[in-house]
Amino acid sequence: MSTPSEPEHDRAEPGLSAVMGERRGLINLAYRLLGSLAEAEDAVQETYARWYAMSGHQQEAIESPGAWLTTVAGRICLDLLGSARVRRERYVGAWIPEPLPDRSEWFSGRVGGGRTDPADQVTLDESVNMAFLVVLESMTPAERVAFILHDVFRYPFTEVAEIVGRTPAACRQLASSARRRIAAPRAAAVPTAGRAGLVRDFKEAWQARDIKTLVDLLDPDATMTADGGGLVGAALRPVEGSERIAQFLIHMASKAPGLTLLERTVNGRPGLVAQHAGVTVTVAAFDLTGGRITRIWAVRNPEKLRPWNALR
Repeated sequence: MSTPSEPEHDRAEPGLSAVMGERRGLINLAYRLLGSLAEAEDAVQETYARWYAMSGHQQEAIESPGAWLTTVAGRICLDLLGSARVRRERYVGAWIPEPLPDRSEWFSGRVGGGRTDPADQVTLDESVNMAFLVVLESMTPAERVAFILHDVFRYPFTEVAEIVGRTPAACRQLASSARRRIAAPRAAAVPTAGRAGLVRDFKEAWQARDIKTLVDLLDPDATMTADGGGLVGAALRPVEGSERIAQFLIHMASKAPGLTLLERTVNGRPGLVAQHAGVTVTVAAFDLTGGRITRIWAVRNPEKLRPWNALR
């Protein structure tokens, strides 16, 4: 398997810098496959553990270290996805992918001399927006891996087959099935400026406890899903309908005095962050259609907010 960014001389001499230089690409791949930065880190760490468990002679015999690392990371993620489906069936409430801040926030928030956190290495493009990641959760592990490797990272099906353990033809069918899942719920894209303005209006209406404006900003059939993971309070079932969501938000605001709402980029799109005493307690991502908010994903599980509180 070839990797586009792999220098020719690194193939012959898989030194430390060449091997570790693949880390960013592996984190990007693993996060999209798993929807969790913590799990992505673990998968990449396990990948490197397997590399360094080999003898120097075995390492030198590998023609393309980058390709080997990608194959191993893909297989680890495939196994993790299978076990994750079982774990998420036992999860308290809804499971939402782990939200990521904009990389500029990592740079501004990083303490000098500290290590580079993986989150500032994840490219925040359309393949990591929350709506996209949520649809990925509906796929089988094999569909997800085949689709991400081929459609997002542009690996040919012959190479995808090595990771998934199926024929190239079967992988082509898996990716096609996944593509239909992605295409079905997609609506016309809203310009970034429009998204930011709508989220700002939503924030201001929430702060003012203006229920009428909140209802107007929400699609009548909007859905809000919260993820507390059983660790903090959160609605265990999605709240549906603009009026019910608006009433729920006003109720929550009355129960949490001193909450600060901040406009932030969440997985590459305008979102909101709620802080209490300087600690991030909720990160909200939005999906918009026709100038209204159709979906809200509110992540409250503190374990998933680790990157956001590392910015303080």
